[in-house]
Amino acid sequence: HVQLVESGGGSVQTGGSLRLTCVASGNINKEYCMGWTRLVPGKEREGIAGIDNNGGTAYQDSVKGRFTISRDNAKSTLYLQMDNLKPEDSGVYYCTTMSCTVAGEYYFWGQGTQVTVS
Repeated sequence: HVQLVESGGGSVQTGGSLRLTCVASGNINKEYCMGWTRLVPGKEREGIAGIDNNGGTAYQDSVKGRFTISRDNAKSTLYLQMDNLKPEDSGVYYCTTMSCTVAGEYYFWGQGTQVTVS
């Protein structure tokens, strides 16, 4: 039984920062990458950032240079540091298990945490 629990969302002004945290538990397939996806009303789920078991990272172009994904395997925890936030970054962010090789292939996600930038 996989469980992903996100926290750290909130409301900030343009230019502000937030740090999202995801605590993972259960039998997560070690072949999967971990990452963050986002849902905005009227749009499909989109990948924001991902990280593999070797620490290799990938980002959506719109967040490169502003967001940093990291993981602490000893604590089974995933992070997303979001700096210089913009209104278009708003949405519900989900900690997600995903394919490391197929873009847009998502397997499991948590309950989400709301990020609002105004």
